[in-house]
Amino acid sequence: MLGLGSEAGTVADMTESSAAEDFDIRFYWDPVCPFAWITSRWVTKVVEQRDYTVDWRFISLRIVNKDVDYDTHFPPEYEAGHTAGKHMLRVAAQARAEHGRSAMGPLYTAFGESIFDIEPTDDRSYLATRPHVEGVLSAAGLPLELADALDDDSLDAELESETAEALSLTGKDVGTPIIHYNPPAGPGLFGPVISRIPSDEDAVRLWDHVVGLATFPSFTELKRSLRELPSLKALGGDGVEAGKVEDWHGGSRRQKK
Repeated sequence: MLGLGSEAGTVADMTESSAAEDFDIRFYWDPVCPFAWITSRWVTKVVEQRDYTVDWRFISLRIVNKDVDYDTHFPPEYEAGHTAGKHMLRVAAQARAEHGRSAMGPLYTAFGESIFDIEPTDDRSYLATRPHVEGVLSAAGLPLELADALDDDSLDAELESETAEALSLTGKDVGTPIIHYNPPAGPGLFGPVISRIPSDEDAVRLWDHVVGLATFPSFTELKRSLRELPSLKALGGDGVEAGKVEDWHGGSRRQKK
């Protein structure tokens, strides 16, 4: 179980027989969200220093925003990006079905590195193409034929169900990531939204603060809409220097209130 003041320990091995309820943390991710990626790297730093296990679950931004008019509410590239994320999650869902939950951490890492740990580019058309996904699968040590799932819309019901599960923890006016602490009965929160990956020491310190808030019985929200842009290589950042600060109305870069 999670808690403040836990001693450092060894990461518990995942086995294919592990039930979904056996994890200390449920982390809901969409591969195209840079903030989810940074927060996930924070969580992995904590897991390396604490005896925690993570169930990497799905939340699709395209499904979250299914009723939103992208043309009037988001920058031009968002609809294509969110749609690509949904297709990549189909592949992840198929990989989980065939290779178990233990495959999800390495697969998310491979997706994130292929999207965010690259030279800056305005051309994101490679996302969710077969060559892109096959490269990700190879990096994660998974069969390349899983890329067949890219266009398998029969997997969308699973993505919709898991997205609804994530939103049931927080309400619908959120984005990614969502973290569920001490599932199934523990609290869930959107975020924390961080723009830079913390050091090992700061990662644990931040973790204890966040868990303290999440488990405080009446805590609901602590928020500011001013955000540094994610300091990621693909976005021209170096992971150290603060990025440009923007006001994310309603938790997103929506262009119309």
